[in-house]
Amino acid sequence: MTTLDHRLNAYRPDLADERLMGRVAAERFVAGQPAVIAAPVADLHSAPDAGAGIDTQLLHGEAIQVFEREDGWAWVQAARDGYVGYADEAAVGRPLAAPTHVVHVPRSFVYPEPELKAPMTTVHSMGARLAITGEVEKRGTRYALLTSGEAMIARHLRPIDQYIEDFVSVVEQFLHTPYLWGGTSGLGIDCSGLVQLPMLMAGRNVPRDTDMQAKGIGTALDPENGLKRGDLVFWRGHVAIMTDGEHVIHANGHTMTVSREPLSEAIRRIEPLYGMPTGYRRPD
Repeated sequence: MTTLDHRLNAYRPDLADERLMGRVAAERFVAGQPAVIAAPVADLHSAPDAGAGIDTQLLHGEAIQVFEREDGWAWVQAARDGYVGYADEAAVGRPLAAPTHVVHVPRSFVYPEPELKAPMTTVHSMGARLAITGEVEKRGTRYALLTSGEAMIARHLRPIDQYIEDFVSVVEQFLHTPYLWGGTSGLGIDCSGLVQLPMLMAGRNVPRDTDMQAKGIGTALDPENGLKRGDLVFWRGHVAIMTDGEHVIHANGHTMTVSREPLSEAIRRIEPLYGMPTGYRRPD
């Protein structure tokens, strides 16, 4: 049998996705059941254990396939990027109304009613997918109404089929956001998440992890020919985004935030720990 990437294929010795039948060995094959992420942000763990590492996160409204529910955990695969892992079962819901809008600012509060002075009930990240039933205006502020009866600031949302052209302008909105290993949201994000989520907001669905991105995004570049805004710089286990020909922005463990700095300084600082850049790519 071919060894498949466990990050992108749901298989274990005892259970596997039926679409992998004949490609992997397992005691039992099952069809995934459609579901969505019902929590604002759901951690995806490498094992059904709250102490296990967080590989990535899924955002509210994301479509998933559920292969198993057991002991409060759901073994799932994300429809968008194919990532497989274990989520708290409480974060998994059944598909209800189809999402109509997406949050396009880093974070946005949910209120129990169309009133910004009301105590917020939760917060959604950029990329959260929501079903909006209508709008109301109060004291000059427009509110979008959710199926739950709650409300959000309408200008923080945009129709789900509208995209921004310059993904780097989305990246720049995340300046000073805390670094979080495995993070993919406006509440905390890692280096490859800072590539994936802004590109999603620009209508580009790209892989999750840096090794996948270094192989699967755009075309390879020779930096001697010059770099420009939007180019990606890869190190072993790290990625940064060029904001112009000389500066990068990246979620990094040095500042523990999303920060901007000259590429030359980033290379000099990172080299003793992780070596020189391993590649440069230009998104299509």
